[in-house]
Amino acid sequence: MRFEALITKVQQAEQALEESERQTATQWRQLKQQWTSSWTPARIVVAGLVSGFMVGRAKPLRVASGGGVLQMITALSGLFAGSSAQAAATEAGHAADSAARTTAAVAPEAVPFPGDLS
Repeated sequence: MRFEALITKVQQAEQALEESERQTATQWRQLKQQWTSSWTPARIVVAGLVSGFMVGRAKPLRVASGGGVLQMITALSGLFAGSSAQAAATEAGHAADSAARTTAAVAPEAVPFPGDLS
């Protein structure tokens, strides 16, 4: 095959691809419009009732407790609570140091600084 024939073939393939992209975009817009127009309030209510019934029938708590999911959630919550308590304690320590320095700067004779024991 000659080089010019290959170039022509590639150009034809590019044009076919661009046409396919345009058709796909048009079909996607039509599908999106049809999807949004088909969701009437009555259908939304019916879909909510059906999905709620199905979730209720699945008994999610029984399934979750059997696999140790609740134990993992409990462990993770304890981990997060411990780290947040440590951060709060550190911040409280910084606030206490700041308050002690402020008090020492205002009345140095009346309140000794915690580091000064003399």
